[in-house]
Amino acid sequence: MLNMVFLTNSWLSSFTQPGLCITMATLLHYFLLASFTWMCLESVHFYLAFVKVFNVYVPKYILKCCIAGWGIPAIVITLVLIINKDSYGNGSQSESNPYSNFCWIQDNVVFYISVVAYFFLIFLTNTTMFITVLLQIHSVKTRTQRRSKFFKP
Repeated sequence: MLNMVFLTNSWLSSFTQPGLCITMATLLHYFLLASFTWMCLESVHFYLAFVKVFNVYVPKYILKCCIAGWGIPAIVITLVLIINKDSYGNGSQSESNPYSNFCWIQDNVVFYISVVAYFFLIFLTNTTMFITVLLQIHSVKTRTQRRSKFFKP
């Protein structure tokens, strides 16, 4: 959906309908944040699979992942719309080229908080999970090598 909204955004912004542009910018923002959120959920799943291997039963795990994956971005978008729906709009670069129009976040503060900071938080979480998984794999490998040296005749 992110790709579909992105590809149709410029065309739909050429109709110069403010409501349509706000809708497209909101959808683009939502699906971008949803992609980031699902990427974070994948790293959490990676962590549970490689580090917490045994005794990890989360009741209704997929439902909880779906609620987080689709719900957290919806909360962010709802907050942006509640605070100022005019944060979204048409960011025309040039009046001579009608295809340069693009519906997106117009307020820099909103952009940096709801996209850049959100991505940084996801990136930090993913990096932490990745390093933890690497350390766990290294620990298992080291223990296996020690045992094999100990039991050799």
